[in-house]
Amino acid sequence: MAQILVRNIDNEVKTKLKKRAKRHGRSMEEEVREILRDATKVETSKQKGLGTEIAEMFRKVGLRRGEEIQELRGFTIEAPNFDE
Repeated sequence: MAQILVRNIDNEVKTKLKKRAKRHGRSMEEEVREILRDATKVETSKQKGLGTEIAEMFRKVGLRRGEEIQELRGFTIEAPNFDE
């Protein structure tokens, strides 16, 4: 197993890390290992942007390439009555 030495950690960060480790029932060293594991999981998985995910959800819905949007004529639009 590899080792990493991290110097010049702020006292506040160390204190919070110690409290976090205690909450999770682990040593501070094990807490740091878990944080690093979690951080690298996100990095290695290829995440899609929000726009890409939304586009994929609606890919089969709506217009096809080159298709025109039909005009709606003869419909009266009425404002909703929120007083009721």
